[in-house]
Amino acid sequence: MALELRPNCEFCDKDLPPNATDARICTFECTFCSDCVEQRLRNVCPNCGGGFAPRPIRPATEWRPGLSVAKRPPSEKRVRLSYSLDDVQRLSARVASIVPELR
Repeated sequence: MALELRPNCEFCDKDLPPNATDARICTFECTFCSDCVEQRLRNVCPNCGGGFAPRPIRPATEWRPGLSVAKRPPSEKRVRLSYSLDDVQRLSARVASIVPELR
């Protein structure tokens, strides 16, 4: 099963194409841009409370049969945050001081 490459930041709705180097994901594939992760979310996923890692870049070239962005295209479904900004800020304030590996 391939990683779901979501097309946008769930917070600010910035486009994050498959080759975006500023895309960040949590373990549940929630997707945000690096600016939102660092400046607004304080490295706390507003959905699960976990931390973020850079989203891998899916190869554009099919080096192995069936394994490329052309053969396994990104999602076109835009995802938006389902929590209020106040709720996101409360969670970030509660959890940000705990390193992700101890959350």
